[in-house]
Amino acid sequence: MPYIEKRNGKWRAKVSWYGIDGKRHTKSKQGFDTKRQAMQWASEMEVAKGKNQISHQDPTFADYFIDWANTYKIPNTSANTQNRYKHVHGRIVDYFGQVKLAKVTRRQYQQFINEYGADHSKSTMQKVHGTVRSCISDAMSEGIIHHNFTDRINLVWNDENTMQVEYLSVAEIKMLIQSLLNGVKPNYTSRYMILCAIYTGLRLGEILALEWTDIDYVGHTISVTKSYDYAAKRTKEPKTASSKRTVRVSAGFLEMIEPLKINHQERVFAPVDGSYVSSSAVNKTLKKQLKACGLVKKDFHFHSLRHSHVALLLYEGVPLYAISKRLGHADMAITARKYAYLIDELRQKSDDRIEEILNNLGTKKDV
Repeated sequence: MPYIEKRNGKWRAKVSWYGIDGKRHTKSKQGFDTKRQAMQWASEMEVAKGKNQISHQDPTFADYFIDWANTYKIPNTSANTQNRYKHVHGRIVDYFGQVKLAKVTRRQYQQFINEYGADHSKSTMQKVHGTVRSCISDAMSEGIIHHNFTDRINLVWNDENTMQVEYLSVAEIKMLIQSLLNGVKPNYTSRYMILCAIYTGLRLGEILALEWTDIDYVGHTISVTKSYDYAAKRTKEPKTASSKRTVRVSAGFLEMIEPLKINHQERVFAPVDGSYVSSSAVNKTLKKQLKACGLVKKDFHFHSLRHSHVALLLYEGVPLYAISKRLGHADMAITARKYAYLIDELRQKSDDRIEEILNNLGTKKDV
């Protein structure tokens, strides 16, 4: 039974229970204006006890977050992912300090989002909020808190800091391919990597980790089973389980990369010395080739080739489901969200085409 008492004009409630460790634990809260409020809180705790959703722990927001990240998220992840969790922890420490997790309100968290989002991009804010939301959901499951202060939050970001994704049109892709193939030699590994991104839509790390044994020359497919992590300087499992996939390619592309076998390396895009081509080196080559084609793309980089690949497939009418599987996304919702700007552009073109078709039906007078 809960214990209710009045102290210095305010009401206090306390509940107790035996944990799985066999020890007796207590949890209390004070400062209620009325006895009814204290009893209501105690009743909620009694219900939580019955569902094993109560905890005697009372950590700070920052302490719980880093413990949660180290326990559930950071192990077996890339160095970049680990740094992201550490970065979010740093922002929580800066803003919330030693505030207890149970004391954080929805209003306080919204103010944090407002302040941090004032000079950060949309993608950054989506990642930060998504990470915190996942953490708080687990905290509720563990019974440490009983309200989710990340619910119904208005996400804020700075449009000026949000990079506008650029991609190549079909004509521009053809120009770039011809430029890359002009005078290409097996030691120009970066050029071949750019061609691979255009034809497959693979991520840079996935391209770097490709081995000749991953290629099926009969079925014209590439098996994506691993990825290279620049930060950790090692090959690892792909980004997600769905990232392990088989990608269909053209016979023409397989003929393009055939000369690379002369380097006598296990990895397809490894130079003669077996090293990994750096991201900066590939992007330098890409910018040089774009300039040679007379293409001015301010924010275009290697990953933009993946966007260009998607734009090409959408333009040619390939279903979103097939594109999603090809990219290694867990579901179509992820693809639709990441490439919403492309889908909207194509929808506008489709709407224009629909209007043109309807206009060609003729008027009542024509009939």
